[in-house]
Amino acid sequence: MPNEIPFDVAFNFVPRAKRPEKPRSFGLTEIRAPYYASFGTRHLQDVFDVAHNWVDGIKWAGGSFALVPPEQVRAFSDIAHENNAYVSSGGWIETVLRYGDDAVDHYLKEAKEVGFDVIEISTGFIMLPTSGLQRLVEKVTKAGLKAKPELGIQIGSGGDSGEAELAAETKKDVGDLIDRGKAALEAGASIIMIESEGITENVTEWNTGAAASIINGLGLENVMFEAADGPVFEWYIKNYGNEVNLFVDHSQILQLEGLRQNIWGNKSTWGRVINPA
Repeated sequence: MPNEIPFDVAFNFVPRAKRPEKPRSFGLTEIRAPYYASFGTRHLQDVFDVAHNWVDGIKWAGGSFALVPPEQVRAFSDIAHENNAYVSSGGWIETVLRYGDDAVDHYLKEAKEVGFDVIEISTGFIMLPTSGLQRLVEKVTKAGLKAKPELGIQIGSGGDSGEAELAAETKKDVGDLIDRGKAALEAGASIIMIESEGITENVTEWNTGAAASIINGLGLENVMFEAADGPVFEWYIKNYGNEVNLFVDHSQILQLEGLRQNIWGNKSTWGRVINPA
């Protein structure tokens, strides 16, 4: 059985499930930049030294970059780019939108200056019509950046709200998410980020039907799922194979990649993740 991993890794004589080289268009792994864990460029460089083959992009969550000196933000971007990885803003545009179009233009200008490649357009806390989402996608792409709308079924998602708070807000229809996602892709979005809250996070029972509907409605290659919990990303790999696009914490890269390549697992995934040439 030939090895389908064209990478310089130890013990490469052991066959693995097929993984394409970077830049990849599927099977993407995006990791969280400093937010829940504060770390600097030396730590990020260590992460890439060990796992650069398996990191496709980094994401600054929660507007954390707005708390860091600009030269440090730029240094993070430089390290990512040196390792053929993109840099995403996270969904902080929700904050910027409150201050008008000029603030958005300034935000996009500075995002380019510090080396961002992708602007995530989150809508968990704001009531943004589909037409407005499309105009934002067009504005971002016109500025020379990639647009990644973040869509979800839970009102109030994307922050630090508790399960009870979110349950009181109720959920949105998954069909609406799919329609908004299609409209965003038609407007030029590069991919759609799917918010985990209401599906696998802050719920009493996972809404796996919603995940299936989203994949069927938008296409596996057009969506990325938040999955920063081991059982969650294992479930996605187990059910949709190693070409599913996932966002995880930077501490989980090798655990996730081990599942993608079929070199480790538990009783429900051991030896079952297959992707032939």
